[in-house]
Order: sequence, then C-alpha cells, then structure tokens
Amino acid sequence: MSEAAIARVMAEPFGGGALTRAALDGSAPKDWFLPQPRGADEWRRHAESVRAGFTGASWLKALLPAISASGKAAERLERVAAGKGVVVTTGQQPGLFGGPGYTWLKALTAITLADRFERETGIPAVPMFWAATDDADFAEASFTTVAIGSECRRVSVERMGEEGLVMSQMPLGDVSSALAAFVEATRSAPHRGIVEAVQRAYQAENTVGNAYVQLLRHVLEPLGMPVIDAWHPSVRAVARPVLVAALGRAAAIDEAVSMRTVSIERAGYRAQVSRVSRLSLVFRSTDGIKERVPLSQSSDAGRRKGLVLSANVLLRPIVERRILPTIAYVGGPGEVAYFAQVGAVAAALGEPLPLVVPRWSATVVEPSVDRMLGRLGMMVDDVRVAHDAERKIGDRAMAPSVREALAALQSAVELHVTALAGAAATAGMSTPEVIEGARRQLMHRIERLERRVRTAATKSETEAVRDLAAIRATLLPEGARQERRLNYLPFFARYGDPLVSRLKDGAALHAAALIGAR
Repeated sequence: MSEAAIARVMAEPFGGGALTRAALDGSAPKDWFLPQPRGADEWRRHAESVRAGFTGASWLKALLPAISASGKAAERLERVAAGKGVVVTTGQQPGLFGGPGYTWLKALTAITLADRFERETGIPAVPMFWAATDDADFAEASFTTVAIGSECRRVSVERMGEEGLVMSQMPLGDVSSALAAFVEATRSAPHRGIVEAVQRAYQAENTVGNAYVQLLRHVLEPLGMPVIDAWHPSVRAVARPVLVAALGRAAAIDEAVSMRTVSIERAGYRAQVSRVSRLSLVFRSTDGIKERVPLSQSSDAGRRKGLVLSANVLLRPIVERRILPTIAYVGGPGEVAYFAQVGAVAAALGEPLPLVVPRWSATVVEPSVDRMLGRLGMMVDDVRVAHDAERKIGDRAMAPSVREALAALQSAVELHVTALAGAAATAGMSTPEVIEGARRQLMHRIERLERRVRTAATKSETEAVRDLAAIRATLLPEGARQERRLNYLPFFARYGDPLVSRLKDGAALHAAALIGAR
C-alpha cells in the first residue's frame, strides 16, 4: 500500500475541563493527584515503590485465568513477572464492536508508555487493558457510531437481560442488523481479518462483555498487550480483601469523598463524579444484578462470604493498584479529573494514591477525505466551526456580479446614512441615536439578505454539500470529536497494520513526553 493510500493521523489537544488542565499542569492542590515522575530516575524510583508491595510473580499466578493471554502478550507478561516488572494499565467499559476510537488510543498509549518506560529505566513493563465487564451500563455498551458515505449512523442492539445486569452476563441476542451496518461501513475493505474477528465475537449466543473481551484480545494481543476480564472469578477473589476493607471504612470514605467534593467546588472546579448520599462505593450483586451497598448495611455486607462484590468508579483504580503492580493508569480527560476524588478514597483507606496520565488524542483523516477537502479548497479546521464551511461554499458559488451588487448596497447604505447623520447634525437636529439605530437595522437586513443569497447559492453546489456532509460524518460524527464517537475498526479494515503503525508512532511521541525522555 502506497504512502498516499494510507490514512494520515493528526495529533489533537487532549481536551477536558478546568480540573483536568489543573491536574496536568500541576496547579491543582498537591494532595489531589500523585505528581507525575519526570525523567528516568524519578520513574525508576516510582516503580521501585510500586514493586515493593509485590512478592515475585504471585500476583500474576492468581490472575492468569482472567488474563488468558496468548502469543506476544503472554510472552511479555511472563517476562515481566519473571523480572519483577511493572504494569501500565488502561481500561474501558464495553462498547459495541469495541466502542469509540479512544478505546484504541488509550491502548496504544499504554503500549508505547510501557515500551518507553522499559527502554529508559531497564525495568520490564507490560501494558494491560482492564476490560470493565463488571459494568452494568447497557445504554453505553449497546451502540457504536459508524460513517457510511455522507451519513453518520448510530447502530445498536436491544437489551436482552434484566436492567442492572453486568455486561459479562448480558446476552447479546440478535446482532445481525448492527453487524450488517458495520460491514457496510468497512466498504469492502481489503483487510478482512478485523471484520471476521468482529463477526466471530459478536454472535447471538455470546454476552456483551465476553464479545468485547474476545475482540480486544484479537486486536491487542499481537501488539503485546494482555486483556484482563474484570468480572472473572479470579479478579473478584483477589480484589475481595480491598472491597471488604472499603465496606469496613465506608462511612469514613463517604465523608472523605464529601469533603473532597466540597474542596473541588470551592476551588472553582466541578467534581467529575457525583456523590450519592447514604451509599458506599462497593457494589453487591445477586445473579449478576448490581446495586450499591447502603452505608447502613456495609458492615454486614463485608462479613457475608458468598456475596459478590465489585468496585465503584472511584474505588476501581485503588483495587487495580492493589492487585497489579501498576505504575500508571492511562486515562481520558474525564478519568484524569475524577482521580482528584480517587485520592480522597485512597487516603481514607490507607492505600497508595494511584498515578493517572493522559492518553494520546488524535484524528484519522482518510485519503478520500483529503481529496474532498482539496476539492472544497479547505483544511480540517475549516469544517470544525459551524456554518464556516457552508459560508465558504456559498461565497465560492455566488456569482461575482451578485457579490459586487451586495457590496455596493452595503457601501451605499453606509455612505447615505453617514451623510444623513452629518446633515442632521448641521441642521441642529438631536437625533444621532435614531440614525445609528436605523443604520444597524438596515445593515442587519442586508446581512440577512446576503445569508439567504449565499444559502441559495450553496444549494446549487450539490457535490460540494455532499462532500462536506461526508467529511463531517468522519471527522465530526454527531458534532463531536472523532475519537469520542466514531468506531475505528472500519479504518483498521481499510488500511490495516500501516495505519496502526502510524497511530502507534504518534502515541510513542506522547509516551516519550510523559516519561520526560531526552
């Protein structure tokens, strides 16, 4: 495949709100976030402090059934365990057909960060994807967005199990129409392996969570990244002690979260995770149906040995840090922000504060999109602002004589209103505000006339309008950033390993900056 035939990759700003920015620039209060190490020596010291809490490879032995790695992922995992290495984690709740593009951007960031850390420090490191199959948000897991021609299409599956059921146990049911739309979005792509992997994973008899894990392993294990299934019994067993401890200190944790939330808001930020009064951060489940344990029942729930427990979003990073030698969690903008509250939970539990680092952010621009932009005489940024691109199309389509006539009309109004204002002043008439008001009204009417003429001209440019719609369906699906909405697997099916390599190269530059490598 020629260079021109491979989609190009644009690095993007990370995004996020004020609290996310404060976390990354170091302006947030010191006890809210663990400071990011800078340079090999600081990262090495940080890794040593993490490794001190783990003895040999016992952590891996207990979790192997939930990881079930093969190929390069298994080899790297074994090497890290044998060499007293560490883990760089990231994770995501299930999304249909892998979910949005940021799933893969998070994974590639973790992979390249582990690579760079190992290169700079000499300590073995393995990237690990935490597949949150214990999540019960079916609404989030049930859909994905694909670009088909000039249309941005949301495809979904119907809920087949009870509300509140974890995704590991939620039946998929009939996925034929969603699969058909996905296949259509790949446009008879040459790299059919990814399409076949989706079709194998997303079968009616599978569950939402298991299909997600199966697909993740197909894509990530060849890149050396194991995937851990969060709802697997071995994970639940190893995580249970910290969950029981969280129930034992539920009231103290609730108070700590409440106080941290107040501190965040008083500092002028918005807390990412809303506190729910009278409920702990631990879920209990019966037959896979999750519910938060009330504070009033936390002691009893902790003593019931047969009760299945799992973590709330603020407790999950602490559980992960306890059961894996995790030196960093790669998160998105919202995740970075909520680590301000995670810090309060860790302090209340007497656990180490986990480190969060930002994932890489990017947009994939296909050759066909570049060709359409070229026909329109535009760049990517031109189509991001509402109405700007349409204005340019209309200006280009408008006959020169019409543009000249509109400009002459504006000039004439300005000229004659100015003359009227001068004459009125000479005559001693105190009406400047009346004349100025009339000027504004007349100019507003001319501007509205110009917009209508431009709109009419734009409608005649059917090919340009169609191109613009197709560009936005890919670059701004549903008006959002591409990585937050669009499924990337059709890109992988069309461009194969060369595109993955380009994405990985971009993530590697980001990882080098995170390490502070020279």
